[in-house]
Amino acid sequence: MAGTSPVMTNRGLKPLVLGLMASALLIAALAAPAAAQVVLPGATPSAIPPPAPPPSAPPPVITVPKVPQLAAPPPLTHERIQPAPDLPKAQLQQRGHFGDRISRCLDEGAAMGLNASDRAAYSRACAQQ
Repeated sequence: MAGTSPVMTNRGLKPLVLGLMASALLIAALAAPAAAQVVLPGATPSAIPPPAPPPSAPPPVITVPKVPQLAAPPPLTHERIQPAPDLPKAQLQQRGHFGDRISRCLDEGAAMGLNASDRAAYSRACAQQ
């Protein structure tokens, strides 16, 4: 080991250079088709026009079903419209004050011979009518 230097000789350098050149040529050969894909600005990419799109189909026909209306009155027509007949006005009976009604109902309950608790229940129900 003494006296030998780690300097590469021509025999060791020649296969290395040949391998690098072969790999550079291989990369250049493989990159050539990819470089053909590059489109420069201002240049036309192809003289062949793109194919026309297929004709579009007509839109589907959508029919909305009629929704039945529950308890809906029939539509009015001018032939069916009649004036309302004059009906007699209902005579509303005036209810007295609540205290007066309770007194009257308590008197009725006593006249029927009800005891105190039955008379109270009767008067409450009677006064609300």
